[in-house]
Amino acid sequence: MSAGLIRNVGIIAHVDHGKTTLVDALFRQSGLFRENEHVRDRVMDSNDLERERGITILSKVASCSFQGTKINIVDTPGHADFGGEVERVLSMVDGVLLVIDACEGPMPQTRFVLKKAFDNGLKPIVVINKVDREGARPHEAYDRTLDLFIDLGCSEEDLFFPYLFASGSGGFARTEPTGSETDMRLLFEFILKHVPAPNVQPDGPIRLQINNLDYSDYLGRMFGGKLLRGRLHVGDRLACIGESGQQGFNVTKLWVYEGLKMVETESVEAGEIAMLSGLDDVLIGDSVCDAQFIEPLPRIEVEPSTLTMNFYANNSPLAGKDGGKFLTIHKIRERLEKEEKVSVSLKIDRGASAETVKVAARGEMQLSVLIETMRREGYEMAIARPEVILKLNDLGKKLEPTEQLTCEFPDDSTGGVMEELSRRKAEIEDMQSLGNGRTRVVASIPTRGLIGFRSVYLTLTRGSGILASIFEGYEVFRGEVQSRALGSLVAKDPGKMTRYAYEGIQERGTLFYPVGTEVYGGMIVGQCSRDEDMVVNITLQKAATNMRSATSDQTTVLDPHRDFSLEQALSWLRDDELLEVTPKMLRFRKKILDHSERKVSERRTSNV
Repeated sequence: MSAGLIRNVGIIAHVDHGKTTLVDALFRQSGLFRENEHVRDRVMDSNDLERERGITILSKVASCSFQGTKINIVDTPGHADFGGEVERVLSMVDGVLLVIDACEGPMPQTRFVLKKAFDNGLKPIVVINKVDREGARPHEAYDRTLDLFIDLGCSEEDLFFPYLFASGSGGFARTEPTGSETDMRLLFEFILKHVPAPNVQPDGPIRLQINNLDYSDYLGRMFGGKLLRGRLHVGDRLACIGESGQQGFNVTKLWVYEGLKMVETESVEAGEIAMLSGLDDVLIGDSVCDAQFIEPLPRIEVEPSTLTMNFYANNSPLAGKDGGKFLTIHKIRERLEKEEKVSVSLKIDRGASAETVKVAARGEMQLSVLIETMRREGYEMAIARPEVILKLNDLGKKLEPTEQLTCEFPDDSTGGVMEELSRRKAEIEDMQSLGNGRTRVVASIPTRGLIGFRSVYLTLTRGSGILASIFEGYEVFRGEVQSRALGSLVAKDPGKMTRYAYEGIQERGTLFYPVGTEVYGGMIVGQCSRDEDMVVNITLQKAATNMRSATSDQTTVLDPHRDFSLEQALSWLRDDELLEVTPKMLRFRKKILDHSERKVSERRTSNV
């Protein structure tokens, strides 16, 4: 298909502004699904974690047709932790749909994705989405979007951007929120009119930058992007130019996107987004050229990693008891190296010790998604608390990464939220009442202060708070952030938690597991009510005597145990603790399980 009959469009937005649902509506309109075909919502969110969390994690390509033109649609993540995915995608599209929630208006990640679009020379079509939702303020959302364009210093021409009012769930796009249109035809027409055809050269030596990676157990490594020049055929002799040098290879298979599937083809024209195979060792940002005409493209630059996390093999007494298939550090490293090849913003530190895999990433959500994926694949591991990547400036001062945080919450939560922000060394930049019983706060906060903030914030705002952050840069270290005020309840002996022991220990703190849970010495079974660790006998049995009635053991009511999500668990850890992750369980434990060895280690540390 010639480049003139192709449109490559990216969909960018802040998290939860309805990108993926909007794509569903476009697919339905284009006749991609049969009238009677049952299609689940958010078809582009294909992996289980995306569907459970309601967020897009990996950017994906799909295509549909309108009036004889093929439209390749790339859905991108809206969450800041997956910003690397956005950056790599924008280099293979020719225009973007900027989706704005009609209730919330532009949010921090909207600024980030729009700035990236401008940096790539892309003209946005603004889609004010969810106009049929209660509390929607579509015209106000448009005005605030215009302010954002001005704020980002766009050209005068860009201020007259094309815009539409739409509802992804309602399946319509209109020129006015109260219009009579009932389908997405207008949006398709806007894409054909305002997104330019790919600016490519149909003839000449092949040139392509890798922005997309995939892996199949049957076909091996698959990689691709937008073909910028020439015609690509199966069997072509090409060269891949990466950070480590140049490799020659033959194209063994070629695919293009049709609907939600990749379809095998013999040749691809310039302007098309294609996938190819024939080489295993490739990375995002590498250039593919004709073997006789080497002309690499500049590499894709992404936001820097701000957090590191250490992965260890699970060496607890219960290792392998929860159905884990991959337990060794070698297997864990192998799996993380595979992830590093597909992810732009994940890096493994090759200088770490042999029994540790040290991974750098953009944020705690990116890491928790990776850990959750691995445990579902049968991996077991022990994980240390995330740490921020610190730097030194020319004067030897310690610098740390900071983020711009935007929170929107009910007015009655203001006191609790402000107190929590202050404790986490945040500096308030702007605070305003939105007039509908809600307040918006913009603050500069160290990345350290954001670890575990999300779950605390949702508790403080009773689940109704909106939260978003975006990387700002490195600033002078703001002082220690107290991670946790209370100590741990540490199990003394291996065995099962008994009701009798639970009754006695619940007065000393909050327990994390129900009666009957298998424990081991050095495992953390709860949080102490004081700022000290306490070793407890959680497996204690009641002495057998003949002086009790049948019901005497059942008189005390047990306090409920506290459950943790993966993100909450990671943020709860202290430096001398690990989180044991298995396919079935999350267990807290001390790094050193033996009590006497731990005491010796603590004394050594305090003497340093």
